Amino acid sequence: MTERILNYMAAHPHEGPRLVVDLDVVRDNYRAFSKALPDTRVFYAVKANPEPKVLKLLADLGSCFDTASVVEIKLALDAGATPDRISFGNTIKKERDIAAARALGIDLYAVDCIEEVEKIARAAPGARVFARILCDGAGAEWPLSRKFGCVPEMAVDVLEHAHRLGLTAYGVSFHVGSQQRDPKMWNGALASAAMIFRTLAERGITLSMVNLGGGFPTRYLKKIPGVESYGTAIFNALRKHFGNRIPETIIEPGRGMVGNAGIIESEVVLISKKSNAADETRWVYLDIGKFGGLAETMDEAIRYPIKTPRDGAELAPCVLAGPTCDSADVMYEKDPYFLPVSLEIGDRVLIEATGAYTTTYSSCAFNGFPPLHTVCI
Repeated sequence: MTERILNYMAAHPHEGPRLVVDLDVVRDNYRAFSKALPDTRVFYAVKANPEPKVLKLLADLGSCFDTASVVEIKLALDAGATPDRISFGNTIKKERDIAAARALGIDLYAVDCIEEVEKIARAAPGARVFARILCDGAGAEWPLSRKFGCVPEMAVDVLEHAHRLGLTAYGVSFHVGSQQRDPKMWNGALASAAMIFRTLAERGITLSMVNLGGGFPTRYLKKIPGVESYGTAIFNALRKHFGNRIPETIIEPGRGMVGNAGIIESEVVLISKKSNAADETRWVYLDIGKFGGLAETMDEAIRYPIKTPRDGAELAPCVLAGPTCDSADVMYEKDPYFLPVSLEIGDRVLIEATGAYTTTYSSCAFNGFPPLHTVCI
């Protein structure tokens, strides 16, 4: 919560839900990452929040960009980034998109299988590639599945194949799970990365880079370590597994860069019960739900802090749901959310720490509800 956002909302009333992002917070977060890991380049994960003003600010600060599509590449270029500051970090790419990225000057690509390597060799000959490996996402509130990455032993073969096809086998990447609250989780992944470096060196192939991925958290309802704790833990793990020959490193913060910079203003549309029983749980319906930007409430993984004008009054559990005609549009039910008993229809509520993965998950006018309105201040 920042005074700048509160003052803006008070001075600029708006109908419907909206996200307001404080760019000063984004600036502070970038500087914190740069200080915590001074020898590591920051590749902001564009998917977290692709607002042009956010990208322009980060580009001006010197950030690089992790992109997942040609559209995101163009957004980063439009923001002022040069092609050498952009990676195509999606391991699942159409060959024509690889060719389009290459035509835009992109030289760094993620892979996790031989088939993807062969596409890049055809569409972007001579490019640099890094292999993404599977790793344990324990401790993360939004764990990543087996959709991306391969076992470390396979990564060796993938990178050797890239080398044989004339690509530059550049490095290794991993992701320890989004909203990772344990700084020590990078240790095991770095052990695997070091093994890959050693094995390929024995085969005459010298890797240069470790992509430490994202996973850096923002504060929701649970406390998180400061970014300096992550920097210290990661540096210690690098020294442990690579000794004095620490490779080039990059990080891909998304949530940790913009999550705490944004607040969604929403409205209570309805408060009701499903029966006349005295102990029946209230249902509180907001004008935003899973399809309007709060997709990360799926399986109740991310629990956002919510402020109301009735804070300080008696609390009671409720089911929190969105406004659409879809039964899946329920945010919190298995673990009910506590809100003031005195909450009323029409009350404005503030959903904090929503600067990341909200606008990008906002559906395009499902049920006629428009995509989440966003303002950067």
